[in-house]
Amino acid sequence: MDNTIVVSTPPHVKSRRTTKSIMLDVIIALLPATIAGIVFFGVQAFVLIITSILAAVASEFVYYFIYNGGFTKKCAKAKDVCVNWLKQFDFTSVVTGLVLALIVPSTVNWYEILIGAMFAIIIVKMIFGGTGRNLVNPAAAGRVMMFLSFTLTTYIATNFEPISLDSQLFTGATHLSGWLLGGQSGARMDWLDLFLGTGLAGCIGETCKLALLIGYIYLVARQVIKWWQPLLYVVLSAFLSVCMAATAEGASFDISLFVDYALSGGLMFGAIFMATDYVTSPKGIYGQIVYYVLLAVLTSLLRFYTKIEVVSFVIMIVNLIVPLIDTYIVRRPFGYRREKKAKEGK
Repeated sequence: MDNTIVVSTPPHVKSRRTTKSIMLDVIIALLPATIAGIVFFGVQAFVLIITSILAAVASEFVYYFIYNGGFTKKCAKAKDVCVNWLKQFDFTSVVTGLVLALIVPSTVNWYEILIGAMFAIIIVKMIFGGTGRNLVNPAAAGRVMMFLSFTLTTYIATNFEPISLDSQLFTGATHLSGWLLGGQSGARMDWLDLFLGTGLAGCIGETCKLALLIGYIYLVARQVIKWWQPLLYVVLSAFLSVCMAATAEGASFDISLFVDYALSGGLMFGAIFMATDYVTSPKGIYGQIVYYVLLAVLTSLLRFYTKIEVVSFVIMIVNLIVPLIDTYIVRRPFGYRREKKAKEGK
């Protein structure tokens, strides 16, 4: 009798839902933001999105091919390795490539997004064991690497029309950067423009909040994410940012700034599509609450003191703390019921 115990990666849930189906749902939820980005920023955005996705998928395949001996014995196993890769392909690399493309400006060079996608897949994901084993969100790590390695500039998106080469160019991450530098006296955009993304300097998929909201509703309806998770992050971060702004010299508490902070930068995109990543977020409900509170606190603090967009940095930092959260905030076992204490009289 074979007494071998097979240990697989969690969660051990018997369900029709698979990683592939979840990733397909995420891709569908990202389509509105992708379409809006292409409409705003034109063919430049389209080229970057395709390049990023192809680079991410190709990087995963090449690593898998080499790691599983595709080149051994004059590539004798090449066919079997390719077939096995297709069988295990779960679209996580497609999601990583798409998310990375949507959180960078349309002015990024094709080779920069290529390097960023390769870094996200090979260094952040595959070296640590592949799907389900990465320590931080690969797209966030790729974005941070590109931010530190290259000069990122942004165009203004105007009137839902493809952008032209003579459009106004900004050095910086988003409209949020210049607005934070100006403090409360800085230029404030119309809330409708912030919501629709028109007239807003930003990254490809972060500008149109309407498109992000559609994706959020889809993910909640499909039960891919919990409705309160992005909401807690965005609301708490915006409120704390208002409180921090009130501490500046000559400033006062202005609750109307709440909308500006909530709709500016990559906060909504990060909250919906990056912070909710299953692999790099806590498993228990109480751990998740701590996780999103930490994200909100760090985002508001770093936005206030650095005057730049920091969502990708913050997500990476808190991702590294997740193992500690899962260790010290222990989940209640499935089916557990607390024993009732016997009354002293009995």
